Amino acid sequence: MEVVKVGEKTYYIKNNTNIGIYKIDENSVYLIDTGNDKDMGKKILKIVSENNWQVKGIINTHSNADHIGGNKYIQGKTNCSIFSFGVENCFIKYPFLESSFLYGGYPFKDLKNKFLEAKESQATNIDGNLPVGLEYVPLKGHFFDMIGIKTRDDVFFLGDSLFSEETINKYHVFFIYDVKEYLNTLEFLSNLNAKLFIPSHGIVTNDISNLININKNKIKEIIEFLNNVCINEITFDDILKMVFDKYNLVMNANQYVLVGSTIRSYLSYMYNLDLITYIFNDNKMYWKQVEVNDNESNNNLW
Repeated sequence: MEVVKVGEKTYYIKNNTNIGIYKIDENSVYLIDTGNDKDMGKKILKIVSENNWQVKGIINTHSNADHIGGNKYIQGKTNCSIFSFGVENCFIKYPFLESSFLYGGYPFKDLKNKFLEAKESQATNIDGNLPVGLEYVPLKGHFFDMIGIKTRDDVFFLGDSLFSEETINKYHVFFIYDVKEYLNTLEFLSNLNAKLFIPSHGIVTNDISNLININKNKIKEIIEFLNNVCINEITFDDILKMVFDKYNLVMNANQYVLVGSTIRSYLSYMYNLDLITYIFNDNKMYWKQVEVNDNESNNNLW
């Protein structure tokens, strides 16, 4: 793995999940996220050792397994502190919450895998615990209380607040917990200035304006598709099948809960905007488009 220096004290490890490194002094560093498993934790510590650094702390942008997977191993080897924000701390301490939340009940064994459920580690609230040179910014939407981290070198680690064009073109339905907050975060990012932006999954850039538009346009496309799907009464399972068919996605246990949870979030967003409604008939729940004129519908989307 390649370590790239992007500021006087700021580095990142190029990986499927980019890992941030910030030097708080000549020998001590803070990590920003730790990848998806114990093996990634070992690789990170090897890089740290080769540079004669010591890990003093880990900052998790959020608690998804591919961001906290190396926590337990690194914390066990270094006794470092781990910091995150709000609800994310609960998921880091009790990672079974993620697979349970996604499934909506006790997860069956096929969902208890490293992609949905990391190993537990001990996390502390980030407020008042950041070293000099680092600040955090709320970036809600993708997950409950996700944050971004800005370093004194004017480098901004974005977490999963933006998905790459490659990811969007491949999967189309990227995970969102709260569509309204995700759109609010995109608006916030559009007014954010930094020398360099580092998304967790994607290419480092000094201009995120085009990527913001790509994310926003895909969300709008999915909302419009779901709105059309709900012209007639339709169950959630049938909606989900139509989404998978439209985007040529392959159903498996992980994708069922990840895409399924995201589509439920879209439906909630649309219901709260009075774009769709629901009815119960013959002990089934059906979603149905609310009849409005085109102008009202377009205004409600945003």
